[in-house]
Amino acid sequence: MDKNSVQPTSPKVDAFLRLFRALAILVAVSGLAFLVYQNATSSDAKHPFKLGLDLAGGSHLVYEADVSTINPIEVPALMEVLRTVIESRINIFGVSEPIVQVEKSSFVSSEPHQRLVVELPGVTDVGEAVAEIGRTPLLEFKLIDESALANIQAIDMINSSIASGSVNIISQVEANKDPYIVTGLTGRYLKSATLEFTSGGGGSLANEPIVSIQFTDEGGQLFQKITSENIGARLAIFLDGEIVSSPRINEAISGGQAIISGNFNPETAKELAQNLNFGALPVPITLASTQTVGASLGFDVLQKGMVAGVVGLLTVIGFMILWYRLLGIVAGLALIMYVVIMLGLFQFIPVTLTAAGLAGFILSLGIAVDANVLVFERMKEEYRNGKGSHEAAKIGFARAWFAIRDGNATSILSAIILFWFGTSMVKGFALVFGIGTLVSMFTALTLTRTLLMTLPDTKCVTGGLKSWLFGSGLSIK
Repeated sequence: MDKNSVQPTSPKVDAFLRLFRALAILVAVSGLAFLVYQNATSSDAKHPFKLGLDLAGGSHLVYEADVSTINPIEVPALMEVLRTVIESRINIFGVSEPIVQVEKSSFVSSEPHQRLVVELPGVTDVGEAVAEIGRTPLLEFKLIDESALANIQAIDMINSSIASGSVNIISQVEANKDPYIVTGLTGRYLKSATLEFTSGGGGSLANEPIVSIQFTDEGGQLFQKITSENIGARLAIFLDGEIVSSPRINEAISGGQAIISGNFNPETAKELAQNLNFGALPVPITLASTQTVGASLGFDVLQKGMVAGVVGLLTVIGFMILWYRLLGIVAGLALIMYVVIMLGLFQFIPVTLTAAGLAGFILSLGIAVDANVLVFERMKEEYRNGKGSHEAAKIGFARAWFAIRDGNATSILSAIILFWFGTSMVKGFALVFGIGTLVSMFTALTLTRTLLMTLPDTKCVTGGLKSWLFGSGLSIK
């Protein structure tokens, strides 16, 4: 059979297929709307809306990490370790769904500040959480320069007994030399810590509580190198900047194990081992700022955001119906589908909704209807030139595609840049705005097109109801 002899489907079959596709879309979106409603109203929903601190209430903590003495190449890995450590510390006291993320304050500065942002939903009294995070120990191992330490101790003794200007000058000069030599061995190489007791024959050191620590493979190799190259020297163990032990190195120590001893009792040694297991910080941090949002304030912001969204949606639909009439009704229906799909994505991805995210969602409503306006204007030109409504729709979509593509591409690019370089608040806006732009392209090019092709195929005539329904503007002709 010649390929050119294939008979096209009849108009009735085409109409049935178009109607079937439209009904299938309506049923699918209606089902999604039902799931969204159930998840939003049920107290034990599997996929509820995930609200940010500014909507649900909670606390926002920002920590500054001191990475001035660290190789810039190692900073990203250490900040990720720090994030994991703080997250594990928070999880142990039951904060619901905490968010811990790393932020860089600037991407153009030669020395950008590294920040750790901690969000604690539902926690309005942050005192305990801040205390727990602050008690996370910073573990460091440093070699002791005995001569420099002796000079400083001697100067301190002289200063305590003689008030002399010359002695003070010597003290300032000698104090510039740090008696503690950085080895690079820190808590980042710690694998585990356990409470143990020394064994002995009943002496004063018998049953003394100590903390035995196990390094990672890399840390064990570094520890063995330090001890083998510094036999006879003392290795100070610092915890949060204070010496807890300074044993002398008698021989090279292999196996990646070390002992922390000091004036411990069983409780303090147990707490130290527990804190180290929860994570010794690889870099020191300081609390830069705290912000607390009450539950009532968050609920008020959420309500106002929902009202703004509903008003914005109804305003856009009203304008489309007023200006494009029957086509505006189709655009309004597609816009409602767009909202349902977006809400479904918020629940099932899930996306953490913030006040900035709500603003991005409301703004995306205008973006969603923008493609319809471009299509309808192109379609109107073809319709007035004598094309049927179906053919005019096909040509309108084809001619409007490039403008839709370019406009949405710039919006998506802007969202990517904001998300990549912005802070957590800006990222919330950028994520929702970017998702909204992508979904708007889908609804405009797929859902709106399907619904338009379901309408009766008609041609432009002067006067009459059909002419008015497929027209545009405020004219009643």
